[in-house]
Amino acid sequence: VGVWINLSEDHIDRHGTISNYAADKERLVAGVPNSGTVVIGVDDEWCKAAADRIEAAGKQVVRISVRQPLDNGVYIDGEQIMEAAGGKAHGLALLSKINSLRGIHNAQNAACAAAAALAIGLDGRAIQRGLWSFPGLPHRMEEVGRKGNVLFVNDSKATNADSTAQALACFHDVFWILGGKPKTGGITSLTHFFPRIRKAYLIGEAAPQFATTLAGNVEHEIVGTLDRAVASAAADAEASGLGDAVVLLSPACASFDQYANFEVRGDTFRTLVKAIPDLQPPQTG
Repeated sequence: VGVWINLSEDHIDRHGTISNYAADKERLVAGVPNSGTVVIGVDDEWCKAAADRIEAAGKQVVRISVRQPLDNGVYIDGEQIMEAAGGKAHGLALLSKINSLRGIHNAQNAACAAAAALAIGLDGRAIQRGLWSFPGLPHRMEEVGRKGNVLFVNDSKATNADSTAQALACFHDVFWILGGKPKTGGITSLTHFFPRIRKAYLIGEAAPQFATTLAGNVEHEIVGTLDRAVASAAADAEASGLGDAVVLLSPACASFDQYANFEVRGDTFRTLVKAIPDLQPPQTG
């Protein structure tokens, strides 16, 4: 089974153009043997066209969508993963109350995983058990802990605005830690999420640029470093009295101005949060 979830304009510095990037990804899944299956998200034009080409070449293709029902394939309907064939669909598994799979991006990931599991012979019950037991990934919407009304979330893997958008879409009272080595476009694409931000804490090289974008829209503070950001955000979130306050590290930037990689940045955040007195482990489910 080969899986291609989506395509976004990232890593272009490595591939040169998005066309080259798409071609490299397509080549990987197109190499699946004729006896295998290609699972591919069709919610962007690059992947949709690739699915048609791969299918025309004689490969078995299972299309995935989180945006619309499909006559054939696997798609998301609310909090349910649906399997469709010949225009008839049935529920395959539920995503409700699985905190490790918050957000539309994780619904897309889960749908692709479910399709891959079906392709190797697993049934809906096995897929549901797998989803329930999935602990989540480090640095991607990772719930580190909770203190009173405040949830702490490590999303250090969000190295561009598109990834951060997935995190911001999941919460409504956000104390947002962001910054680092900026990507093209900065955070201008995230302005429709600004009403969810209670305050932003800016670190790294991108801080002055992001402060300009936030000015007049979001209360913010240039704190420079992650340790100061965590301390300020934790204090402000706790004092806010908001019932669902979230301290969210979702930098929308690469880490290389201050850290070796996003993993080290996320590990640092986790260590800082776990040092907070009276922190409780996150709820599971």
